This record gives sequence, C-alpha cells and structure tokens, in this order.
Amino acid sequence: MGLFDGMLGNASKIDAAKIQQEFSRVLAEGEQVEHAYQLIRDYFVFTNKRLVLVDKQGITGSKVEYHSIPYKSITHFSVETGGHFDLDAELKIWISGTAVPIQKQFNKKLSIYEVQSVLASYVLR
Repeated sequence: MGLFDGMLGNASKIDAAKIQQEFSRVLAEGEQVEHAYQLIRDYFVFTNKRLVLVDKQGITGSKVEYHSIPYKSITHFSVETGGHFDLDAELKIWISGTAVPIQKQFNKKLSIYEVQSVLASYVLR
C-alpha cells in the first residue's frame, strides 16, 4: 500500500497468515483469519466466524480496540465500484441496531468484487 493511498483512507489487502499470528491472543479456538485489509495502521479482518475491526489508537498505536461483529449481526451491505474519475470503490456494512453503516474505501489495486464475495459468503449462509 502506498503512503498516498493510506493518507486518503484507502484499504489494501494484507497477508492473512501474518494477521493470524498477530491475532493469536484475540481469536477463539478454531478461528482462522481468511482475509485482511489495512487502512494506514487500522485493519479489518474477515475470519471464519466474525468480522473484526481493529483501531490502533494514539501516537504509537500501542492502544488497540478490537471491534468484533458476528456475521449474523450484519443486516445488509453494499459495494460501490469506482468510475472513470472517482477510481475508489466503497464498501458499506449495516449492523443490526444501528442506522449508520460502517464504510471502508478501496483503491483500484484491490477488487471490491473480491471483498463483496468474501462478505457475502459469510453473511448469506
């Protein structure tokens, strides 16, 4: 991921095996990281059981919030593909009990269709 993309808030795919190791204390028994994306210091991680939003806080990033969302709590989601002038794609996820969706942007290097397919495979079980 380029620094410029990170500054704009665009997500890029990162190695799931690396995150699996880093998340070993956070994951439940038998839980596996299957896909992970990074926004500057923050992550959002798709496991076989839940979506985990990771917010690294402070100057050093030593304080970390792990926001776990069971797939059954996701009521609906949408993707918006990039166009000719607006190259960024956007993912929106609505959680039961909240009116405002979680929003993440993806640069053109990452297929929004891949992310949508991963999310759909868990939510639509």
